[in-house]
Amino acid sequence: MLSAEVKDYLSDLVDILIVSFIFYQLLVLLRGTRAVQLVKGISVVVILWIISRYFELRTVTWLIENLFSVGVIALIIIFQPEVRRALEKIGRGGFFNRHRVIREEEVNKLVGELSKAVQSLTSNKIGALMVLEQKTGLYDYIRTGVSLNAEVSSELIRTIFATNTPLHDGAIIIQESRVAAAGCFLPLSESTKVSKSLGTRHRAGLGMSEMSDAIVIIVSEETSSISLAQNGVLNGNLSNEEFVSHLYQLLKQKQTKLKEERGSGNG
Repeated sequence: MLSAEVKDYLSDLVDILIVSFIFYQLLVLLRGTRAVQLVKGISVVVILWIISRYFELRTVTWLIENLFSVGVIALIIIFQPEVRRALEKIGRGGFFNRHRVIREEEVNKLVGELSKAVQSLTSNKIGALMVLEQKTGLYDYIRTGVSLNAEVSSELIRTIFATNTPLHDGAIIIQESRVAAAGCFLPLSESTKVSKSLGTRHRAGLGMSEMSDAIVIIVSEETSSISLAQNGVLNGNLSNEEFVSHLYQLLKQKQTKLKEERGSGNG
């Protein structure tokens, strides 16, 4: 029989492990979303509250404590899409799942198929918008389009974006090495720094990169130029060789990070 002290110790240990696991998974869900900035802001407010309590700054303490009392409801309203997405992910079992590490040959095949597709699209002056999902889930945008769940191929991409086809105006979203959906609607960039010469396709691609950590490929219908967008930064007028090099580097960075996370998680 275990003593009362040992039982208390084990109970506390299990309690701490469960809470730590929950907080870790919440951070994984929030990573790469705008809620990350919210967490940073709350951390600053909590530090100010601790300092005000320590130095007995009554007015500041009263103000922050009242802010906490109404802030929870306000945050739920403001971040309702993020809360809903997190709950949906938990419901789909995504809370316990980690991103699969894409094998080297899969990366090479994906880049090869995208390169062939882009080369054909630019040669025929056909516009395209392709989104490669990274850590931030894109389920809300996937369900705005037509579900495909098809293997990525240059033939499929060229068919989707061919002029006058039903899905050519929207974006395709690629999860790992499969086309999850086509004809998807993306959010337009609201940045005032974006050149007015950019069309709707570029603004949508840039907007998607601002809202998530996705890699967005944009092919201009007017100029046949190739652009890559990620983290709100647009690299335009790329040659096919530059496009392949940039895309391969971005995908390899993701592969390396996932391997490191998987290794640290196992350790």
